[in-house]
Amino acid sequence: MKLYEFSIIPRAFFGTHMKGDTLFGQFCWQVKYDESILNGGLNHWLNQYDTRPFAVFSSAWPKIEAAEKGYALKRPDLPLSWLFPREEDEAQFHDKRKENEEKRWMIVREDLVINLSEGKFLSEKDLGPMITPSQKGIEKRRLNHRMTEKIVSEFLQLHNTINRETMTTGEGSFAPYTKHNFAYFPGLRLAIFVLIDEEATDPERVLKALKRIGTFGFGRDASTGLGRFDVEGWKEIKRPDHSEANACYALGPVVPEKHMYDEVYFSPFVRFGRHGDVLAVSSNPFKAPVVMADEGAVLMPKDKNMFDKPYIGRVIRNISKIESNAVSQGYTVYLPFLMERKP
Repeated sequence: MKLYEFSIIPRAFFGTHMKGDTLFGQFCWQVKYDESILNGGLNHWLNQYDTRPFAVFSSAWPKIEAAEKGYALKRPDLPLSWLFPREEDEAQFHDKRKENEEKRWMIVREDLVINLSEGKFLSEKDLGPMITPSQKGIEKRRLNHRMTEKIVSEFLQLHNTINRETMTTGEGSFAPYTKHNFAYFPGLRLAIFVLIDEEATDPERVLKALKRIGTFGFGRDASTGLGRFDVEGWKEIKRPDHSEANACYALGPVVPEKHMYDEVYFSPFVRFGRHGDVLAVSSNPFKAPVVMADEGAVLMPKDKNMFDKPYIGRVIRNISKIESNAVSQGYTVYLPFLMERKP
């Protein structure tokens, strides 16, 4: 498998975060309607997905557009004492800890090499100028007062039920409700890392599928205009050297293989999934919940030979009562690195 980066630009508000397992699910729906995207079609590759994934998607990560280009990744889910030096003075230690807790982002250069001892950790406020240094004027005003200095701003969107015949709420039917949406900072570019089995497909066909997803919308409420994005293109990425690595940094949610790791550090994430497309309006659109280790998890394999494989995790089956072939991507792309414990 080869690793590729696909660069996208959000063009609308979003209702669903762009995590790897959801991107994989929407990619599969694209293949369902255009089987030329995968050699042999979707069912052929899903049948061997347990041992040979045809594509593994990461979550979407902000790209650094400043002088030193790179990526903004989630701070690893490790104890703060392993990432930041301890202050001798007790008062300074507690003040510094509060400050460090706000540093939720880790800057990684274009070569994707993680070095925690030299790691650059930033808060969202400090990260903003590095993401889009030249687009804080007109583009920011386009998304009105909802935008802040954060690269991802959440807000409540007010809705109401409308009678399409009268274009009103109707007699006694005024019942407003809200939904949580979010917006990316104007001009922000996101990177999606995708491992591709080149016997199954190629980056051009994955690009075609992503463009269609961006045109019709990603995730919740795409039919109302949410989740639109443009795809700039792709480039092949060289995997970081893993000769000295002892840990994996997960670039997307993952379901770790059993008995394969000495230690795992993670934030739990529960995917309450539901079917998409035509199955979204079926008699039972909901999938069984899946407990995952969220992106930013750190996993330490027992066997160093695991680093020869470019992905970690496992497939999740039996998640649907109405579609027996439904699977969830429990795999993820990862970055190998050397983790040295700090007292």
